[in-house]
Amino acid sequence: MAATLTDYLGAYAGADARRRDVAALVGELAKAAGRLQHLISTGATGDAGAATGSDGDPNGGGDIQKVLDREADRLFLDAARAAPVAFYGSEEQDDAVPLRAEGSLALAIDPLDGSSNIETNVSIGTIFSVLPVDEGHRADPSSVFRQAGRAQLAAGFFVYGPRLMLVVTVGEGTHAFGWSPDTGTFTKLATLSIPEKAKEYSINASNSRHWDEPVRLYIEHCLEGAEGPRGRDFNMRWVASMVADAYRIFVRGGIYIYTGDRRKGYERGRIRLVYEANPVGFCAEQAGGAASDGLQPILDIVPDGLHQRTPVVFGSREEVLEFARTLADPASRAETSPLFGQRPVGGF
Repeated sequence: MAATLTDYLGAYAGADARRRDVAALVGELAKAAGRLQHLISTGATGDAGAATGSDGDPNGGGDIQKVLDREADRLFLDAARAAPVAFYGSEEQDDAVPLRAEGSLALAIDPLDGSSNIETNVSIGTIFSVLPVDEGHRADPSSVFRQAGRAQLAAGFFVYGPRLMLVVTVGEGTHAFGWSPDTGTFTKLATLSIPEKAKEYSINASNSRHWDEPVRLYIEHCLEGAEGPRGRDFNMRWVASMVADAYRIFVRGGIYIYTGDRRKGYERGRIRLVYEANPVGFCAEQAGGAASDGLQPILDIVPDGLHQRTPVVFGSREEVLEFARTLADPASRAETSPLFGQRPVGGF
């Protein structure tokens, strides 16, 4: 019989107090995801794709909220309250929310990734990161979400699609679980291993006129296919729902690219470091892949705040390295933004 999420978390936790706290939190998140799946599949929130106001209100991350964004945030905030969580940091909140004074964990979360796709019935998801809390963080709560991604104790994402899926890591590999609506349980499906080489890339090609030259060059090399310098044909896939693209890449390989570009407000990309790039990056590394901001490992970046944005590239290890080599080659960047600077490729 396949292990349930409860079995897996229990074996991971053992008698270790911090691990038991992590297991309790992931378990509560899983319950909340099951409730959210029900709301999504039944349309229980009514016009879930509608903005919350006449024009919609911007959330903490600067995006327009939809009805289901707020409902998802409520569900996961309740989950955090039921677990040993000291601080809750959400895309939907302007600032971190203090919870249990004695809690040992901080939760950073994007409650509903890809919500712009709700009305088109495309897979959407939840991305989460679990961080430790020590006495220094209690003295200075603003510092708790300024920990580099390597400090994460657990991370993962739920995918609300044809089946509710959980991809999760506690630093011991990356594992996929599937949810059964009949039993309300998650059952392990696989330990994920991202293929080293890729034949697919995910990027929003409609923005190509705004890309820096090294990004354009990388994509041109992919488009040249077997006759070009890459020596093989590539397909492009772009769902505009990060969790959907990520799960596909984790299963069959590929590379996800969302760099900064020349548009106003996009200089540092649009992905949030703390509750999107870091958790997916942790899962990618634990699955044998890699994640970077283009040149340095994403998990090595020290955030300056909860809602910091970052360029992000993740997926098959060799492809992430090839992308970094293209950015780092001075001959490939006649007009690059300061984002890529003169930093060497390192840390992979």
